Order: sequence, then structure tokens, then C-alpha cells
Amino acid sequence: MALSDLEKLFVVSTATQMWQQDLLTNAYFQGSAVGANLREMVLGRQPVKPLTNPYDEAMTGRLRSDSATIRQGARNVKEAAAMVGIAAEAVGTIRSTLEEMQDIATKIKEGDLVWNTTIRDEYNSLRDKITSIVESTMYNGIALLDSTQWGTSQIDSGGAVYVQSFLNGGFDVTFKALDSPTPPWSDLQGASLNNATGLQNELLELSDLLGDVSTIEDIYAERASGLEYQAGALESQADLLDQAVEARRQTPTLSLEEILLRLLMRDTGTLFDANS
Repeated sequence: MALSDLEKLFVVSTATQMWQQDLLTNAYFQGSAVGANLREMVLGRQPVKPLTNPYDEAMTGRLRSDSATIRQGARNVKEAAAMVGIAAEAVGTIRSTLEEMQDIATKIKEGDLVWNTTIRDEYNSLRDKITSIVESTMYNGIALLDSTQWGTSQIDSGGAVYVQSFLNGGFDVTFKALDSPTPPWSDLQGASLNNATGLQNELLELSDLLGDVSTIEDIYAERASGLEYQAGALESQADLLDQAVEARRQTPTLSLEEILLRLLMRDTGTLFDANS
């Protein structure tokens, strides 16, 4: 079938365009400077852009080191607060158990309960619960109330645990031994509740033990609160050092708005749940 003049023109025009494109491709991309530049642009390795300013890192190195050390000290103090908090909870449980025992003895004395072997066994069970708490109250393998388990690399024979909290030092957190109080736990005997003399002695011993345990509980609670406050203060110091680092940089990594926002979030709480 013969082609029309329009169809012939279309074929000739298309062939001419393809020939021109091939000529241009050979001229500019096959060994030419233009082709080399384009290939380097597309395939060549990009120049490495430093992520940090070496001068800034050198000038702020001591500040950043101090900030990291203080922040680690804050974490150590927080851990110490957790240890003391666990001890306080355990001593609180011991106190409430002694109060249960005291209540049983008081009711027998006042005639509201009549002694029998069931009451005796219940009383002894509460005593055994106390000794079990003393033996098993631990933090990361450190016995907090049982002096028979002291004298290790983590807690010395006097119940002191060293806490590294400052740039060049720290302090001891000392725990109270409750495995051998005065009077000892073994003096608490349910069988003694069966006679007036034994009952009176039990009430006196329970009163003495309750007084001592309550005092220790208060000491632990106050110490835990103080340690938590100290940890917060150390974190604030580290934050101030971080601000000083940003202030000394020639090329700040944080904008002024970001620094201010971090301070506001620390004082007022975050606007979103970081855990979600």
C-alpha cells in the first residue's frame, strides 16, 4: 500500500529527529567533557560533609565529659533511692506484721480471744513471715536487711553501699540490720500467750520491736526522698552544662528555641507520651 504524502513526511521527520538525537548523544556523552561531568554528577561519589565541627568538639570536650559524668551520677543516686525505697517498703511490711501480732496478744489479754493451738500457730507464722522478709529483701543481689549476707564487694560488713555520685567521689548509703534485733525475733513465741506472765512479756517485746522498726522505716522513707531530690539536682546540673556546651559552639546543634523548649518540658512536663 502506497504511503500518502503526510505519512511520508511523518516518517522522514521522525527519522531525522532520531538521527539528530543520536548525533548529539555521540558528540556530548561519548568521551566528551560534558558526558564526563554528567556521569560524575550521577554516578560519582559525593564529597564527605563533616557532621561535627572539630573545633567545637575540642572546645566543648571537658564540658561534655563533665555533663556525662554528672548525669551518670544522677542515675547512680536514683538507683540508691530505689534501694532505700525497697528497704522502706520491706520494713513497713514488718511493722504491719508486728501490729497484727500485737493485736492478737492484746485481744487475748482483754478476753476477746481465747488461746488455742490455732492462734499459737498463726502467731508463730506471722513471726516467721518477718524473718523471711529480712532474709529475702534484696536489690540486684544485695541483701538490705540481713547482716549475715553482708561483707561483699557490693555492701560492706557494716551495711554501707558506696554510691559514685560526684565527679571525684561519692557517699555511702547505710542499711540497718534487722536479722538480730533486741529482743530477737526468736523470743516471740505463740506458746507464751497461754499464760499471763508470758503474755505480758510478749506485749513488752512487741512494743519495743515496733518502736525500733517504725523509727527505721521513717529513716528509710526520708532518706529515699532526699536521694530522689539529689538525683534531680544532679540532672539539673547536667542540663546546665549541656546549655553551656551549646553556647560555646560556633555551629550550634540546637536552636535557642529547642534549648528553651527542653527547659520548659523539664519544669512543666512533656506535652506527649514518649512511651506510646
